[in-house]
Amino acid sequence: MAESARRARGGGGAARRAARTAVSFETARYIERNIPNFEVLTEEALQIIEHNADTVLEEIGVNFPDNPDALALWRDAGADVQGERVRIPRGLARKLCSTAPSTITQVARNRERDVVIGGKSLVLAPVYGPPFVRDAAGGRRYATMADFEKFVKLGYMSKWLHHSGGTVCEPTDIPVNKRHLDMLHAHMTLSDKPFMGSVTEPSRAQDSVDMCGILFGKDFVQENTVMTSLININSPMTFDDVMMGALKVYAENNQACIISPFIVGGAMAPVSVAGTLTQVLAETLAGIAYSQLVRPGAPVIMGAFVTSIDMNSGAPTFGTPEAAHITYGAGQLARRMNLPYRSAGSFNGSKLPDAQAAYETSNSLNMGLLSGVNFMLHACGWLEGGLVSSFEKFVMDADQLGTLHHLARGVEIDENAQAMDAIREVGPGGHYLGCAHTQNNFREAFWKSDLLDYKPFETWSDEGARDTQTLATARVEKMLADYQQPALDPAIREALDAFVATRKAAEPDSFT
Repeated sequence: MAESARRARGGGGAARRAARTAVSFETARYIERNIPNFEVLTEEALQIIEHNADTVLEEIGVNFPDNPDALALWRDAGADVQGERVRIPRGLARKLCSTAPSTITQVARNRERDVVIGGKSLVLAPVYGPPFVRDAAGGRRYATMADFEKFVKLGYMSKWLHHSGGTVCEPTDIPVNKRHLDMLHAHMTLSDKPFMGSVTEPSRAQDSVDMCGILFGKDFVQENTVMTSLININSPMTFDDVMMGALKVYAENNQACIISPFIVGGAMAPVSVAGTLTQVLAETLAGIAYSQLVRPGAPVIMGAFVTSIDMNSGAPTFGTPEAAHITYGAGQLARRMNLPYRSAGSFNGSKLPDAQAAYETSNSLNMGLLSGVNFMLHACGWLEGGLVSSFEKFVMDADQLGTLHHLARGVEIDENAQAMDAIREVGPGGHYLGCAHTQNNFREAFWKSDLLDYKPFETWSDEGARDTQTLATARVEKMLADYQQPALDPAIREALDAFVATRKAAEPDSFT
């Protein structure tokens, strides 16, 4: 009997060890907060900022250059249009924004990975836009398509990351006018998480819609949101024709756009928190209102990318208290408009995945969680003020996103959480390691990093005294070695391949 029991325990241990070492593609569901949002603005402050934003739109106005169609839409809606300047009567922009949905469900090709953007949700997406990449072996260099594909694979395999993102790095070895096709193809075939479309030219936005029509079906795309795309406002208060052209394509096709100012405080907005929030609100009101002029009910996300500036060097700074105040305040303004909110990320100005990067990133991630952000772009991989996508930092950040999931759960207070049975069992002077409550809960009781080192000094030293970047390099290599491509209908894959080949052949290469 004892021998049989020993065999059973040994088999169970072997099974557990096998489970720990098996390749897993588990993805956590998007976060649903059970904690309150942190609010820094009083009701009086909110009303002042909202009043001032309407004043900006009415008296100063915003510019829609080289875009006669947009100017005509504004004129027909009742705005005062003089040249490229659009002055919007008080209350009109907010009235137009009221048709935008309060939540958006973005469909993934693996329906288990659909995400809801809005309400109490938080969807995490990777870094977006850097022209450079960095890893321990190759240092800082221009990004290639091979780098891009590696990031998509890492994002697919990252448990706490809900979204594949968009331009996780800019593949500079592919012509500018064609790289969007390869990037979308990678997101669609190397991952089955939701992804973003191209915004660098309206025809590229249309290519994104057409490729989604192949992946999901044309009718399905018209009835469901399958892409989220980033539309930046040229702060202060300028809506360029390229971004607005891409927004028009997506709005017409029922696809979501993040309408987001790109603000470095002191350069593209006032140095004060209240002044910056006034400009952010005015810009987002005008951008979201325009999307609703194109198509009432078009899905949109109110964005706020805001950082401060080093007044000595002119370089952007991240993880600062002022950026936190603006992020918290913009969240309050977004909730008053009943709109999904995008902000925050793994922001930092460091050149390496070092202590500066970790401090600034931690500040930025936590302010995003507490400010009520619904869609967090740049949640992992960001380095050097957004110029670099770092492989090591990608997996470091992706690991730490697990803390956001656990913080967002809040504090449970059911009978098991109260742990009165444990307190009675142990009593004064005892310990809880062997008590029944601990044995029943230890596996899920505490969040644990899959990357950081918790070993005693002697073990850590014997294993090579590896720092976090070294551990991250090893993790990148293991994840890429373990990667398995998600299944895709061969007919759909062939159709995507053919579409990309046909579009590439239709025009000469351009690197400008």
